[in-house]
Amino acid sequence: MDPIPAVERDIALDLVKRAALVAPVVLVVAYLVGGADALAASLIALALVALNFLAGALSLQWAGHRGPNALAAVAVGGFLVRMAVVLGVIVALQSTVDVVWLVGVLAVSHIGLLIWETRHLSISLAAPGLKPVRSSWTNFDGQGEQ
Repeated sequence: MDPIPAVERDIALDLVKRAALVAPVVLVVAYLVGGADALAASLIALALVALNFLAGALSLQWAGHRGPNALAAVAVGGFLVRMAVVLGVIVALQSTVDVVWLVGVLAVSHIGLLIWETRHLSISLAAPGLKPVRSSWTNFDGQGEQ
């Protein structure tokens, strides 16, 4: 068993779940406001955001097992590569879909999902990653409500 928890993967999967929750609303609004081109652009943007979060998390998880130098190189290099891919997709699709919707949904969903996710993180070395979900209220002595 791996003693290092898969914190990056868990957070990325949680971000993807949140993206799936908001996707129907974003897609309906895009179609109603901008038509089929906006719908296609928004769908591509949401997929890019989800893939970006997953690729970042998996690459950091891989590098974390190889040491701090690998982690630093993958963090910086991976970010640059992923942003180059996003830019390449934007340039490749600029004549096919509504670029304003593509870039707008990309930016807003990246930032919005990250802000949303911060409310669900445990920023502690004792329990890194997602906050544990409690099924019932717990007293200070660790006993459940009675």
